[in-house]
Amino acid sequence: MGQAEANSVLDSMEDPITITEQGIRDLKNELEESIESLAQVKALAIRSKNEHEEFLSSIENYQEKAILLLNKAKNGSLEIAEAERLAKAALLKKEENSKAANNAKDEVVKLESTVLEMEANVAEIKKSISKWENELKTLKARIKVSNATQKMNKQMADVDASSTVDMLERMKHKVSQEEALAEAYGNIAQNKTNVDFEIDKAIDFTKDTAENELLKLKQQLGLPNNIKS
Repeated sequence: MGQAEANSVLDSMEDPITITEQGIRDLKNELEESIESLAQVKALAIRSKNEHEEFLSSIENYQEKAILLLNKAKNGSLEIAEAERLAKAALLKKEENSKAANNAKDEVVKLESTVLEMEANVAEIKKSISKWENELKTLKARIKVSNATQKMNKQMADVDASSTVDMLERMKHKVSQEEALAEAYGNIAQNKTNVDFEIDKAIDFTKDTAENELLKLKQQLGLPNNIKS
């Protein structure tokens, strides 16, 4: 149970981006090791192939030497017994190189087969790396969108809809109240202006004021009141 809980905690702590990046690094390390191993096996295959060719050349060389030795015995330049002994030794060397050549050929076939398998493995690892690098780009984009969506949804979830509606209703009521108050002040101002106008009109305030001012001015100048202006 404790192990299960520990695994659960670890699962919850896993970051897909980090895990994927680590997986790609592991694949690249594996690729590097595979290429190194492939190079070593290829080197062995090349060496075995060269040895096979050398053995084939030795086979031909010992065959020619045996023939030359027998020809020398034939023309009397070498004793027959000696020529046959050396020719036999050359043919034994030929046989040894023939067996070695066959072994080398088998080794070349085996190594070349291994090289093909390892090359296929390297190609598969490269393909996997390319695939997961593309997957990583897609994963990063998906997580970015997911995080943005999650953040937006969280913000929306944190909003108290009822309090927001109440606030909006209060603002609407306040605006209506301010509009009504402005209209009331406008009515008061208009009523005041209308009353003043009605009073002035009733007593012809402008004309009377002008007459009174004229009388005062005549008095100051010592003019009789009956002088016409």
